Amino acid sequence: MKEYLKDFDIPAKHPSEAALKKWRGAVSLVRSHRRRFRHVADLEKRSIHQNRIAEIKKEVHATFVGVRAMLYFMDALAHHQYHSDVNAAEFSKNPDKLASVVRRYDMDTYRGLQGVEGIAKAISVSIDEGVKSSDLSIRQETYGVNKYTEKPSKSFLMFIWDALHDLTLVILIVCAFVSIGVGLATEGWPDGIYDGLGILLSILLVVTVTAVSDYKQSLQFKDLDKEKKKISCHVTRDKCRKKVSIYDLVVGDIVHLSIGDQVPADGIFISGYSLLVDESSLTGESGHIEIDESKPFLLAGTKVQDGSAKMLVTAVGMKTEWGRLMEMLSEEGEDETPLQVKLNGVATIIGKIGLLFAVLTFLVLTVRFVVEKAMRNELSSWSSSDALSMLDYFATAVTIIVVAVPEGLPLAVTLSLAFAMKKLMNDKALVRRLSACETMGSSTCICTDKTGTLTTNHMVVVKIWVSGETKDVRDSEGRVLSSNLSKSVSTVLLQGIFECTGSEVVKDENGKTSIFGTPTESAILQYGLDIGGDFDAIRNEIKILHMEPFNSAKKQMSVIVTLPNGQIRAFCKGASEIVLGLCYNIIDGSGETVYLSEQKRKMIADVIEEFAKDALRTLCLAYIDVQGGFNARNRPERGYTLIAVVGIKDPLRPGVKEAVETCLAAGITVRMVTGDNINTAKAIAKECGILTEGGLAIEGSDFRTKTTDELNEIAPRIQVMARSSPTDKHDLVKHLRGMSEVVAVTGDGTNDAPALHESDIGFAMGIAGTEVAKEQADVIVMDDDFATIVKVAKWGRAVYINIQKFVQFQLTVNIVALMINFVSACITGSAPLTAVQLLWVNLIMDTLGALALATEPPNDGLMQRPPVKRTDSFITKTMWRNILGQSIYQMAVLFVLNFAGKPILNLEGENATAILNTFIFNTFVFCQVFNEINSRDIDKINIFHGMFSSWIFMGVMISTVVFQVIIVEFLGTFASTVPLDWQLWLLSIVIGLVGMPIAAVLKCIPVEKTVVQEQHDGYEILPDGPDRI
Repeated sequence: MKEYLKDFDIPAKHPSEAALKKWRGAVSLVRSHRRRFRHVADLEKRSIHQNRIAEIKKEVHATFVGVRAMLYFMDALAHHQYHSDVNAAEFSKNPDKLASVVRRYDMDTYRGLQGVEGIAKAISVSIDEGVKSSDLSIRQETYGVNKYTEKPSKSFLMFIWDALHDLTLVILIVCAFVSIGVGLATEGWPDGIYDGLGILLSILLVVTVTAVSDYKQSLQFKDLDKEKKKISCHVTRDKCRKKVSIYDLVVGDIVHLSIGDQVPADGIFISGYSLLVDESSLTGESGHIEIDESKPFLLAGTKVQDGSAKMLVTAVGMKTEWGRLMEMLSEEGEDETPLQVKLNGVATIIGKIGLLFAVLTFLVLTVRFVVEKAMRNELSSWSSSDALSMLDYFATAVTIIVVAVPEGLPLAVTLSLAFAMKKLMNDKALVRRLSACETMGSSTCICTDKTGTLTTNHMVVVKIWVSGETKDVRDSEGRVLSSNLSKSVSTVLLQGIFECTGSEVVKDENGKTSIFGTPTESAILQYGLDIGGDFDAIRNEIKILHMEPFNSAKKQMSVIVTLPNGQIRAFCKGASEIVLGLCYNIIDGSGETVYLSEQKRKMIADVIEEFAKDALRTLCLAYIDVQGGFNARNRPERGYTLIAVVGIKDPLRPGVKEAVETCLAAGITVRMVTGDNINTAKAIAKECGILTEGGLAIEGSDFRTKTTDELNEIAPRIQVMARSSPTDKHDLVKHLRGMSEVVAVTGDGTNDAPALHESDIGFAMGIAGTEVAKEQADVIVMDDDFATIVKVAKWGRAVYINIQKFVQFQLTVNIVALMINFVSACITGSAPLTAVQLLWVNLIMDTLGALALATEPPNDGLMQRPPVKRTDSFITKTMWRNILGQSIYQMAVLFVLNFAGKPILNLEGENATAILNTFIFNTFVFCQVFNEINSRDIDKINIFHGMFSSWIFMGVMISTVVFQVIIVEFLGTFASTVPLDWQLWLLSIVIGLVGMPIAAVLKCIPVEKTVVQEQHDGYEILPDGPDRI
């Protein structure tokens, strides 16, 4: 099987176009292209859209490069004068003209309007107060809404239409109408229409059930798509800072931007520090563009790579270039998953076999019919009844193709993934790419952040070293203790806290104080407020000259300010050992600056280590007074005075230790990759069970110096990497993947994007994560909880095993249905299962079977077995054992009934053949009903675990049985059945039921090698196979 499926193999992430085309070309037998390839990217359409997008980017790039070059030239001409006669009133009610200022990079008009203040005045908004909430609807009517034109969703009737594009069903519809025509001519009304009408009603049932299932899937994907597009941003409205959806933005909004944000609309720079944006998504131009007062235009869809700023929104939605791009991007479609492709291969192989059997069945029936006519010397005379018989043979052969070509096999993957994604969304995991959920089932390693993922991210300062002594900040009940700091020490400490921060302290309409910023900075700001600091007062009296926001590569931030007395001072805050290395002095208890001797430096280093061993996150605050002339953009590199060492508590999340244990038991290694101090990282890692005996904790600086051979040796043992940079994380992921690991990675910052892109499955944090990280991620963890990642792994395994269950069930039905009809046709000259009956069987094993088995929720046992390797065969030996065992039993029973059923059942009279064929059909269906229950677990004997709580499975089972009763007892005229007495009903059920103990016996036959793997923490993987009862 693996040899046959070699063309149906694609990577889970970033498959090449050649690989996508290769498997499409290998699919040679498809009943309905519209349905089979609905969830597959349209490569031709994608190519057209990408060419159009490239043209737009080229136009935008040419415009911006040309305008920028002209702008630099004009700025170089001292005598150049900008137009000052621009009429502001022309822009207040003309959204196109206003949008063109940014889109055309129109500095002439910008300066003619007196800059951003003049534009704000033209559109009636205050830069300090923002838009008034009462004006939102008016602004949306005037300037438009911040939404993009999307392709309308398909109606239910379109899904009906897609289902009717099945070639075999079209042929059967033609056969049905021909049958009705011939029947009316030979048997008259109404007897002549029953056979054809039965086929039509069966087709109607198949089409309706298929369309309903597909339509519900589409609604699930639509809901997921809405969740993917939920992006929020911070704005100033009604004098207050608020968090709103980007789709609620209006022209005139004051938007706050920080590292990792996506610019949500076209706008103009108001104020900010070190703002760098990446415009490659819009212009295709690599490199970062610096934005300031001289180059103030910000474009929707670009990404903030560094710095922070406020901007005035001037154009939204389809008035932006990004809007035009998004309209096309929405039509590209998503790449198919490896499992979808693999099952397309399986369906192709089975379809070819089914086609062969269908042709052979038709030939055998036809040849036998012709030979019998020849033996009766009737070869020269053909009647309409003969034509009807030939038509029945053809219809039976076509229906065998319907049954044999498992069209629903690849679609079952989509159904299972859609179901899993919907459930995961309820569990706070938003799957952005279909393949991620599937791949996570095979993950062997999770490289996770510490802060916010393993910990709560609810940080609070609990200890501080200042003025030469360590102080507890809070008592045992959490109340703030008196700091007892001298005024001079308190002054410089509060200046450092309130000035050296990218966060803000704001008050809402009710006067309630809120802190907008990262949890770390929020904790420090809260400490400043707790000891009596006034954020607004200090900010108002000290002018900020320049700010360098925190960057995970530098592990520090800095700000340069002018004090009230005119003194220029630089503050620095960041990783404790890094900032300590920049310091030459410290502040003593009286606030005086004293030299930092080696003895004192070692003492402070011991304090930092002590804090870290208590699992506290440590940061240092320092400052330096700059004498003489100074360029605000070049802060001093050394010579700082240490103010304080801050110890921040970030408690472990509830349930993390259990989640880590679950991963280890499932054969998934958990590695912590953090920027924190190594002692802090080790303390947390031990607390949650990641760092175990024999495990290795390493710093990023050491990791970088290792050779490839050394990395090969230590990489499997690395459990903690501390003080790591984003590059270290990327290199670790790349190395682990090179060792055939399936690596999942968590990330939240802009610089985590390369690692997320490189990984097999990238997880971005929904709360702490930036938009740049989320865009590169495959899954967004909306609650930032590590336990949620484990749920994704569990559901990933459930998807894989559910599809295996469905394939096992479908192959069994295929083998039995094909063999019983073919062998019977060869021996008796007739097929016991008619076209209508086979269509019903197809519905049971295809759409309803997928619904029942592909949507089973995961059980805890899934996380007690090793991950499935990518090289493992999808149809395992255990599955073949179950398939062949059940097929042999069912075929033996049905062949005996077909060839010796009448004497065994004591059937006599004219109706004996009809009763026998009905009984065979009924028995066959009940064999499948009980085999579907058997298929709930491939290798465990207890198949009833969780069955009655799975309402979808129970609903399908009950519906199948009820409809079978209706078909046999009440629809005999259309389905070629006759009512059965209660003894035959009971016998059909018993024969089907016997398949269950047979399945239990089969599961005791060992066919797979039992492999017991030992984990680095002493956990043992439970063996996989029939001995797992």
